[in-house]
Amino acid sequence: MSSSTATATPRPIDSLPAGLPIARQTLHDQVVTRLRDMVTEGRLAPGQRVNEVALCTGLGVSRTPLREALKTLAGEGLLELVPARGAIVRSFTDKDVADCMMVLKALEQLAGRLLCQVASDAAITGILALHAEMQARYVVRDRLPYFKLNQAIHSSIVAAADNAPLARAHEALQAQMKRIRFIGHEGPEKWAAAMDEHEEMAVALAQRDGEALAEVIGRHHDRGLARIRDVI
Repeated sequence: MSSSTATATPRPIDSLPAGLPIARQTLHDQVVTRLRDMVTEGRLAPGQRVNEVALCTGLGVSRTPLREALKTLAGEGLLELVPARGAIVRSFTDKDVADCMMVLKALEQLAGRLLCQVASDAAITGILALHAEMQARYVVRDRLPYFKLNQAIHSSIVAAADNAPLARAHEALQAQMKRIRFIGHEGPEKWAAAMDEHEEMAVALAQRDGEALAEVIGRHHDRGLARIRDVI
């Protein structure tokens, strides 16, 4: 791990960029977010049948908003709705993971090259701000917020490429792979390696070096797949 990563310190809250208001969420959005986090962290495990009664009690909601949220997560590919059984947390085979990571890698490499050609300075600055905040979460080992910022960086790279079909394909796959990519950070060595790769991505992005960015994105995905395979 690079010495700069090891010695980085979190930025105080009052130093964060202006114009970052907290989004107001509907009840549906709140339930979806809570359930998505439970799947990502493994509190709802692959292959597990979702206990609607227990979740309604735990979340303090009725069956209607819960079931609407389950439909949303099924649409994202995180759950499967099985007749007579209800919602089941989706399980992934090794081939499922490898196939998805292969496509995500290709999409993000293309996005990295395009971004460096077409993105505004403001878009790049925004991604680098996300990186700085993610680094701050890494320093204090705040894992779920770190992971959400990590995913936001990948999505923002694709968004800044300004290619709608590319963004739609990436969004669908990234949603399915949340739990899988989360477990790729388990353990201090794996997490440190992933963070170092993001540091390289930030350098290439700041320099608008599309080929360097595509190379490190590819390496990040290849090594990420290896890290994931150790734990699935």
